[in-house]
Amino acid sequence: MPKVFEMDNKDFSKQLENRTKKFAISIIESSISLPNSSESKVIKNQLTKSGTSIGANYRESNRSRSKADFTNKIKICESEASETVYWLEIITDLK
Repeated sequence: MPKVFEMDNKDFSKQLENRTKKFAISIIESSISLPNSSESKVIKNQLTKSGTSIGANYRESNRSRSKADFTNKIKICESEASETVYWLEIITDLK
C-alpha cells in the first residue's frame, strides 16, 4: 500500500497562504497585460481587487479570534474567488 502524505493544519494553512499569494501575483501580472481602454480599466480594477483579496482574507482567517470569525473570513475568500472567476470568464469571452 502506498504511503499517504499527511499534513497538519499549520502546514496546510502555510501552503495555502503561499499559493494564494502566488495567485495574487499572477492576477496582477495578467491585469497588467490587458489593454488600457476605459472598459478594460474597469475589468482590470475589479479583477485585481477580487483576485488579490482572496489571499489577504485567507491570511486574516488564519489569525482569526474565534471559529465564527474564521468561518466568516473563509466565506469572504469564497465570495472573492467566485468574483475573480467571473471576471476571468468575461476576459476569456471577450478574447
